[in-house]
Amino acid sequence: MTGIRTFGKELSRLPEQLPPELRGPDWVQANPVLIQEHLDRALAMPTGGWFAIDASSAITGAPRPYRVAGHELVVWRVEGALRVAPDACPHMGARLSDGHVREGRLVCPWHGLELADGKHGAWCPFEAHDDGVLAWVRLPEEGEHPTARPILSERPAVFLDSVMRMEASCEPRDVIANRLDPWHGVHYHPHTFKRLRVIGIREDRLVVRVVYGMSDRVGIEVDATFHCPDPRTITMTIVDGEGTGSVVETHATPLGAGRTAILEATLATSERTGFRRALKAAWMIRPFILKAQRRLWVEDAAYAERTYELRQSADRTSSPRIP
Repeated sequence: MTGIRTFGKELSRLPEQLPPELRGPDWVQANPVLIQEHLDRALAMPTGGWFAIDASSAITGAPRPYRVAGHELVVWRVEGALRVAPDACPHMGARLSDGHVREGRLVCPWHGLELADGKHGAWCPFEAHDDGVLAWVRLPEEGEHPTARPILSERPAVFLDSVMRMEASCEPRDVIANRLDPWHGVHYHPHTFKRLRVIGIREDRLVVRVVYGMSDRVGIEVDATFHCPDPRTITMTIVDGEGTGSVVETHATPLGAGRTAILEATLATSERTGFRRALKAAWMIRPFILKAQRRLWVEDAAYAERTYELRQSADRTSSPRIP
């Protein structure tokens, strides 16, 4: 794609001498052992017990059911505050997500039992957190050291956000492994990535130079890093070029055996004077961002599902190592 014209902030030059492991074709650079090493490092990190549930904007005052790590949950708001609890009435097990909220209390649809913030017998709400972009729940995990807040990468102070959620037949590690393989970008998503080159590999992150296509002949070139702040999250941060400071957080939340929710939060920022006007028109811009997010993840979910399928069926003694 040598005919692509790029615009935006000019980047610093590529390193004059790339290390040997970054000089070959993409299929050579995308070394399964290297990807596995980065994945193993991510999987060894603490989570604090937190799981991303959905976009903050998706949770309203009406009870809504979710499944997270095998737990059936009901999620709702009381005067704007996020609430998460088991989705089974302590009386006879009715689904509380089929009920309603009255004067701040969750009302069971079967017999009218009203539940507040505290315990009722064995029923007890979970710790919840709303960071303004995503809604979170903290669940008890064996061996985990709970933290007061989810472990997040640095976010821009001012941003236009968009959150996409979809489900896939895989495990969270397959979603993270997909993002730890940036080499597939141009080949698997030619409609979006016109050029992509890994220009650095550090112990905790990958550095890429990528051209996002605005059309067949025009694109925006940026440098970005990929790193994992916890085992179920990978963050892309633009570190040079248009939109420096913008982040894309990909969160993988286990639902049950072989089923994962993929939540991708894009937090776009810019130093351009027109960005403040763009924020006011966020309701018009957000659908276009969501469309682009979903288009990529329909394809990447298939990648993650294939990785999961191979790992499940591989003969470990004779097959290639699958992340």
